[in-house]
Amino acid sequence: MFNFNHKPYLATCRTAFSCCVLLLVFLLGCNSPRQNDQQSEVQTGQEWISLFNGEDIDDWIVKIHHHEAGVNFGNTFRVEDSIIKVRYDQYGDFNEQYGHLYYKQPFSHYKLKLEYRFVGELQPGAPEYTLLNSGLMFHSQDPRTMPKEQNWPISVEMQFLGGLGDGNPRPTGNMCSPGTDVVYKGKLDTQHCIESSSQTYDGDQWVKAELIVLGDSLITHIINGDTVLQYSKPQIGGGVVEGYDPAVFQVGKLLKEGYVALQSEGQPVDFRNIVLLNLEETAGK
Repeated sequence: MFNFNHKPYLATCRTAFSCCVLLLVFLLGCNSPRQNDQQSEVQTGQEWISLFNGEDIDDWIVKIHHHEAGVNFGNTFRVEDSIIKVRYDQYGDFNEQYGHLYYKQPFSHYKLKLEYRFVGELQPGAPEYTLLNSGLMFHSQDPRTMPKEQNWPISVEMQFLGGLGDGNPRPTGNMCSPGTDVVYKGKLDTQHCIESSSQTYDGDQWVKAELIVLGDSLITHIINGDTVLQYSKPQIGGGVVEGYDPAVFQVGKLLKEGYVALQSEGQPVDFRNIVLLNLEETAGK
């Protein structure tokens, strides 16, 4: 029988209780930022949705230069092993057949995550600059508004580049602007591409890319967890795009929403784990 009035025993109990409290506080404080983010998203009723089901691209629209919207020439975009693969084995010469695979609906305020990797050899006839080069287009025009001979969508691009294995830096997660301009460092920047601060990623490794889009306000590029570029006020302007319908090219028009698309421009590339968190409710939309 224990004597609960025994002072040493009471002291031991108090010590054990204090240790348990401290341990509980420690464990509660050990949640990672990612866990906290997930909890916050659950509390606000937000859920990540998969844009790619891992089986097919029925929820996507293909548009390739020299072809009408909906024509997946040469089976350019295909699904194998739960991966969207961009391939050119049914092509002859590349013939400027730049292509894009668009998700079926537009978005305005959101976070988008995906993984990409470069594989294989550049297709014969593709421009040299497209070597280990692809991207994610966003705030894009509807592909069904693009004439057959329009080469690029009016959009903003989160550009993906692979290292050339020569020891020279080649950052990824850059911004390119076909038919658009952005405000960078407080000024309207009309250069076609703005380089990010990312590392160089050589070989066929998977790279994680995240894009945060707040309508026509702030845009953030994140590569493997690091913020590498920010800019704002995407708007119609600039060059590069040819063959468009003049009615849709309204210079200076702020882009508040648009379609997202995976790019094909001559380099075989893989995409997987494409998910989106819609922020429109929290943005008061």
